[in-house]
Amino acid sequence: MKKLILSFAIVIGLSFTANAQTEGAVNKISIGGDFLYPTTGILSDSYNLGYGVSIEGEYHIWKKLNITLSASYLTMAYKQEVIDAYVDGNTNDVYFPVKLGGKYYFEKFYVSANSGVAVSFSNDRNSVFVYSAGVGKAFSVASKSNIDVGLTFRGWTSYISSINTKPSTSSFVGLRAAYSFGL
Repeated sequence: MKKLILSFAIVIGLSFTANAQTEGAVNKISIGGDFLYPTTGILSDSYNLGYGVSIEGEYHIWKKLNITLSASYLTMAYKQEVIDAYVDGNTNDVYFPVKLGGKYYFEKFYVSANSGVAVSFSNDRNSVFVYSAGVGKAFSVASKSNIDVGLTFRGWTSYISSINTKPSTSSFVGLRAAYSFGL
């Protein structure tokens, strides 16, 4: 997984020197796949990998700035030792994150930040506060569409009363590849 994330980071880095035309800050919708790799916190002790699908809307509000609204369906796959410990044989948890944020477009790339909530649909899990910051690149494929690739740092903060009395924060490295089209 680390090699996969490194490969995408290299592709994004090399693309900063390319002269590809991008749409930049315009109204658009994107649909894509998300991959998460837990790096720290209690969730990294439980999960191997997260994956899912997402949709994101962008609304142009000022020069190079868009506000964003996104919704995802994410499956978090348990590590084998966690699967072995469960009596019911559950192998994953499902979360539905909904986030509001923004993207600022520079000449060849964008930066993004957003926050929201992820509601769990499995195992009586609590909802978690989610936030992320990242960098990405849009590769034009037609006059009003592009392939959007972004690398993000994502944090999830939750309160798990059976484990501790303080909120627990876990972090992930995230990768999103999506097809976006202008409106």
